[in-house]
Amino acid sequence: MDKALETMLANLQKNTGKSLEQWVAIVRNTGLVKHGEIIAFLKTEHQFGHGFANLVAHSTLKSDAASLSETTDLIAEQYKGKEDLFRIYQALMAEIEKFGPDVELAPKKAYVSLRRNKQFALIQPSTKTRLDIGLNLKDATPTGKLELSTSSNAMCSHRLQIEQPADVTPEVIGWLKQAYLLG
Repeated sequence: MDKALETMLANLQKNTGKSLEQWVAIVRNTGLVKHGEIIAFLKTEHQFGHGFANLVAHSTLKSDAASLSETTDLIAEQYKGKEDLFRIYQALMAEIEKFGPDVELAPKKAYVSLRRNKQFALIQPSTKTRLDIGLNLKDATPTGKLELSTSSNAMCSHRLQIEQPADVTPEVIGWLKQAYLLG
């Protein structure tokens, strides 16, 4: 279990007096089966913030990364039908592994989070022909392939779009390394 999740689970228990398992049981007893309905219930009936409500909703529906990884290789699922992009992902990872032994991968349903002390990047097969690299580079001026991020992921201030192996250039690796050093 990653440290952020451990902290969130401890805070859920501390703030509400109930464990995640207890909240999942409460939600299951309501009969709610839609993510949005569960979040609304927890926010209105139990004054949850969005983060805790989202955690309980995903755990209840078994749509969280931990539940999915019990039955599925998340990375393999991301690249099903996108094998050309998987080769680009592998090339990126070969370079990222050279940054240091403290790079931690946290596969999610739609992307792979890259962490050091905190999340510094994510790699996502956004379409069948494009891989997006989200970067945490808050004050970097966009130049070259680096552009401001328009994604809904608040962590990513910038983005790199990769469509072919030749796009994995020293510039791209340099931006990743800069985000790693800041993370």
